[in-house]
Amino acid sequence: MFFQATPMNALTPIHSKDGPRKRVQFIVMQTAAQSALQSSVAGPRLLESEPYAAPITGINAAWRKLLLQADMVAPHLQTATIEGEQGSGKQTLAHYLHERSLMARAPFMRRDAREWLVNEADPAQLNGFIYLDRVDLLSAPGQGLLLAVLKALQDRPAGRVLLVASSQVPLRHMASQGLLIPDLAFRLTAVRFAVPPLRSRKEDIASLAQTLLERICARYQQRPVVLGPGALARLLQHSWPGNVRELASVLEAALLEAENGMIRTEDLMISAYAERRPEPQPVVAAENLQLDTMIHRHVQYVLDLNHGNKLRTARQLGISRSTLYRILGNEAVLSH
Repeated sequence: MFFQATPMNALTPIHSKDGPRKRVQFIVMQTAAQSALQSSVAGPRLLESEPYAAPITGINAAWRKLLLQADMVAPHLQTATIEGEQGSGKQTLAHYLHERSLMARAPFMRRDAREWLVNEADPAQLNGFIYLDRVDLLSAPGQGLLLAVLKALQDRPAGRVLLVASSQVPLRHMASQGLLIPDLAFRLTAVRFAVPPLRSRKEDIASLAQTLLERICARYQQRPVVLGPGALARLLQHSWPGNVRELASVLEAALLEAENGMIRTEDLMISAYAERRPEPQPVVAAENLQLDTMIHRHVQYVLDLNHGNKLRTARQLGISRSTLYRILGNEAVLSH
């Protein structure tokens, strides 16, 4: 388990001499991104709650230490990142931070990072608690846009917005592999929480299983059930590549087979799950993040959506045809 809080955290203002120009660049980048992806993204939406959210309970030393560190920094956060495998409890920790932060009275808003950057990521309008899911899946243009958002947020007063990013892959490792802009990785991980996988929290499986069973029984309006002889030992033998989410799924399936309020060993359909860790999804490398290149890429995307119709493309982008021709001709947009 790793937790890192560097001296330059998200609350430290970093002033830039060319701030106005960066603000203009951000507006151009976001406008291009919005126009390019508006046709393929169905607008902003609040993602549904995870059906198998991990309980906060646990006696594992690494997990308890993580919660203590969250208690310490939550009231002072503006930006943080939670890293961990799929189903390990990242959103649970995010809720824990939310309840202890200055944003506790604001709604918990969970957003897909790719959709959020297109539709809502105007720093001047951001407020409340934002849980930004799967930043490790951002493309190169998306990474550049998120970096611009973070730079703009650094001058916002504390207590207005708290952005907590989520990643299944360590972001600094991605940066070292050329898959993420280094400056973006450092800004996101100034305060970083690493959620331990369930296989390293075997002492928590009994309490987690009981809490999950209580939730599942309540959802199905069933009387409480317990783990029968040998059932807990079977749960402890499994490596849980799907973490707490897999545990909840196994228990829900077992509940349907249980008899006399007891889950037997044979009710636990664990053998159907692969005994291996999930492989991380591929991430697009941050190859060329110059603003002109990013704008050209988005404009070309909209042009393809319109089957080469330049007039319609210009109207959707809110630019003149002459500007469109300049972009498609690879002329420097910022110089005009």
